[in-house]
Amino acid sequence: MAGSVNKVVLIGHLGRDPEIRRNGSGDPIVNVRLATSETWRDRESGERKERTEWHSVVIFNENLAKIAEQYLKKGSKVYVEGQLQTRKWTDQAGQDRYSTEVVLQRFRGELVLLDGADRRPAARSRRLRHDQVETRRLGKQLRGSAQLRKAVSAAGRWR
Repeated sequence: MAGSVNKVVLIGHLGRDPEIRRNGSGDPIVNVRLATSETWRDRESGERKERTEWHSVVIFNENLAKIAEQYLKKGSKVYVEGQLQTRKWTDQAGQDRYSTEVVLQRFRGELVLLDGADRRPAARSRRLRHDQVETRRLGKQLRGSAQLRKAVSAAGRWR
C-alpha cells in the first residue's frame, strides 16, 4: 500500500448549539456534537429499532468557524468532512484520558449546511444562495459513489 487515508464523512444533526472559543492568538475554535442515526427492523419481533452515535467535531478553519457561528444551531443538519484525531489529556483525578474527534483543520475539511432555507434567516439570503449552490455541487460529486449516494438520500437532501 502506497499510503494511508484518514478521512471521515458524516451527515447528521447537531445535538446542541456550537460552542465557540478563541485560542491565545484569537483564532476561533468551534466544538460541535453531531448525531448520526441508523434504523432497522428487528427480524424476530418486526419492531423498528434505532441506534444513534454521537461524534465530537472540532473546527479550526476560520471561514468554517464563521459559518458555524452564524448559521448552525441545535438540530441543524450538516455534512462534515474531516480527519480523525485522538488526543490525550489528564482529568482532575490525574488519570490519563483519550478523546477521539473529527477535526476540520485550518486549510482542510468541509462543512455544508443541509437544512432547507426555511431554517435560515432571510437577511442572509445572498450567502445562502452560495451555500445552496455548494450543496448541489457536492450532491453531484457524491452521486458517483453508491455508498455515499445512499447516505445522502437517507439524509433526505437529494432525490
